Amino acid sequence: MTYKALIIGGGIAGPVTAMALRQAGMDPVVYEAYPRDANGVGAFLTLAVNGLDALRALDLHTLVRDKGFDTPTIALLTGGGRRLAEFPTGALPDGTVTQTIMRATLYGALRDEARCRGVPVEHGKRLVDAERTATGVVARFADGSEAEGDLLIGADGLRSVTRGLIDPAAPEARYVPLLNTGGIARGVAVDAEPGVFQMIFGRRCFFAYILHPDGAVWWFANPPQAKELSRAELAAISPEAWRARLLDLFGRDATPAVRLIEATDDIAAPWSTYDFPSVPTWHRDRMIIIGDAAHAMSPAAGQGAAMAMEDALVLAKCLRDLESIDAAFAGYERLRRERVERTVAQGKRNGDGKAPGLLLRLLLPLVFKLKRDTEDLTWMWEHHIDWESPVGV
Repeated sequence: MTYKALIIGGGIAGPVTAMALRQAGMDPVVYEAYPRDANGVGAFLTLAVNGLDALRALDLHTLVRDKGFDTPTIALLTGGGRRLAEFPTGALPDGTVTQTIMRATLYGALRDEARCRGVPVEHGKRLVDAERTATGVVARFADGSEAEGDLLIGADGLRSVTRGLIDPAAPEARYVPLLNTGGIARGVAVDAEPGVFQMIFGRRCFFAYILHPDGAVWWFANPPQAKELSRAELAAISPEAWRARLLDLFGRDATPAVRLIEATDDIAAPWSTYDFPSVPTWHRDRMIIIGDAAHAMSPAAGQGAAMAMEDALVLAKCLRDLESIDAAFAGYERLRRERVERTVAQGKRNGDGKAPGLLLRLLLPLVFKLKRDTEDLTWMWEHHIDWESPVGV
């Protein structure tokens, strides 16, 4: 059956879902709150191989891979320079490995390809309300306009309006006491192979960097922040004060962090870390949430974008194969909830390991030896979704 799908959000989950639905014979439209394309929004991200594998079913994997660079390995180090461990980030049978890519570049590539495939993308459409009708669902936007369809998909992120419309009692996101920032430094020599993420457990703060094949160094940091700061409080931190704070945090570490921060022209303003351990209600009245709206996870999982891409594929399959929208929504939740909540929990554990402290530094070598010996994360990387196989009831 062919459905008209109203997709709220034009980030990652929205366009991929639209293209998956289009491939399944549906009629999707993407509604994006930004009045224009969100170029320049966000820093960079890693796209795990399971996300690339999901994109392969839509013939999107090369589009994304060609705009990023290979990131096959993670190295763990202490702030004193001691190497703790090194391990792969996963690989597909054809040799495809995890990619690192600018978030805005990924947004743009997916948005442009969706348009090329005939998906309408409407900007300046901030959802304010939606409700079930006799034949489907109607969405209402802040500019006074409305749209009607058979179903509505909320791909509208951490602060999802759709989530609140589905369940006004939905839980708030959980604050993870770390801030995020990052940047790109040029003209700094580092002792690292291109594509190997150097993850450093500093004395006072976690720092990571990776050498791009062009010689630039991409880096991010997670300053601890016990008290949750409001958006206004974060915005009040001037670029000069933020740079000074970062330099102070890494001043005692035997790493390139200080040199990289000093060589970065534009350092990303700080933003807070959140996740959702569990969102009880994913769908109601022909509305459903996917991606971060349903299961936001700490960036420490390295899986946020990949999980959204998996969501898109599974939801499209369910709508293609099952007898009704209600059945498709229930099938989607059955297939996705356990996996994504397990990944959220893994991200929380990874993030907790970034907390600074003397005891943690002393225990790190033992911790990561035990981690290598006892924990197998291939359940995340090797997950494959067969587009051709039908979804069973």
